[in-house]
Amino acid sequence: MEFQRDKSFLSGRFKSLGFALKGAIKLATTEHSVMVQSTIAVLLIGAGFYYEISREEWMFQTLAIGLVLSIEGVNTAVEKVADFIHPEFHKKIGFIKDIAAGAVFFAAITAIVIGCFIYIPKF
Repeated sequence: MEFQRDKSFLSGRFKSLGFALKGAIKLATTEHSVMVQSTIAVLLIGAGFYYEISREEWMFQTLAIGLVLSIEGVNTAVEKVADFIHPEFHKKIGFIKDIAAGAVFFAAITAIVIGCFIYIPKF
C-alpha cells in the first residue's frame, strides 16, 4: 500500500474524522474496560444534571471523563500492538503493557479525586 497525499485539506480532515469515529466505536464496542468507564461516565453526567453542578464543575468532569477514556484508548492500542508484535508472553512486553495500564490508573485516580471534589459537598 502506497502513501497517498490528500489533495484537499477539507477532504483529508473528513477522512481523519471518519477514521477517528470508527476507532472510537470499535473501542467502545469491543473493550470491556471502556464499556464500564463509559457507563460510569453516563452515570456521572446524569448526576451532574441531578445535582445541578456549576459550569466549572462540568468542565472538570468532562475533562476527567475525556482523560480516562483517552488514556484507556492509548492503553488498548499499546496492548494490541504489543500482542501483534509478540503474541506469546514476554517479560519486556509485559513490562510495557504494565506501564500503559499504569497510565490508565493515574488517569482514573485523577478522575476519582475530581469527582470527590464535585460530589462530596453535594451530599
